[in-house]
Amino acid sequence: MKNSIAYIGLLGLMFINTLTAQEEIKVQEKYTAHNKGKFFVSWGGNRDSYSKSDITFKGADYNFTLKDVQAVDKPKGWHMDYINPTKMTIPQTNFRLGYFLNDHYSVTIGLDHMKYVMVQDRAVDIDGYYPNKGSYDETVTGNPDQVLLTEKFLKFEHTDGLNYINTEVSRHDDISKIFKIGNTDKIQINLTEGVGVGVLYPKTNATLLGKDRHDDFHVSGFGTSVKAGLNITFFKHFYVQGELKGGYINMQDIRTTQNPEDKASQDFFFFQRIIAFGGIFRI
Repeated sequence: MKNSIAYIGLLGLMFINTLTAQEEIKVQEKYTAHNKGKFFVSWGGNRDSYSKSDITFKGADYNFTLKDVQAVDKPKGWHMDYINPTKMTIPQTNFRLGYFLNDHYSVTIGLDHMKYVMVQDRAVDIDGYYPNKGSYDETVTGNPDQVLLTEKFLKFEHTDGLNYINTEVSRHDDISKIFKIGNTDKIQINLTEGVGVGVLYPKTNATLLGKDRHDDFHVSGFGTSVKAGLNITFFKHFYVQGELKGGYINMQDIRTTQNPEDKASQDFFFFQRIIAFGGIFRI
């Protein structure tokens, strides 16, 4: 009987010790050890580069294609508009809201607000027809197969903007050990890669052949993208992230003028350099 009581007591003591050990492990475990169930949000800025693009313009009395058109972005530089609530959508910006499905994979929704500006005063090849040829200071002497991109002939920009609304699936890996960082709750370094897909919702500024421009947002096409980035998290909840992001944009339904018959289409590749600041937390 005494042996039975002693045995039961020993089992009880072992059970208590096990629970205590588990509690100690939980107490000692760092917040940054696991990501599952965490939310994160970020805001930042970008610089953009674009491949050359063939742009086709169609209307009731015109149908022509401009070949190998060049475009640039429209940077604001370091500016207070990035954090001014009334103006923060004016610069080239990136917003992202995400959730960790497990410790390594997240799903996000976001807006990449890029700007696309066709380079003016360049001679480009043209194929097609349009009315009142020669009346827009666009003719190139000695070359009837080219036009000069004057503002009277064409101004073409997605500056409010080239809005890529997308969802991404990303992988995250803690590489703090490479930098001999022991306490990741103070500073943690993560490598991230992802793929995305979305729609283009630009507000295109186009003045074409003297027509009034269409001044409204319009779903114009789709895009796909891949990215890689480095994330540095401070004190468990705050981070800065640098990303390189490239992708393909195809817009076959760009509104150009007030007349719904007037449309443009183009496709091109883009490359973004992004710096974003964010927070990560559990609800």
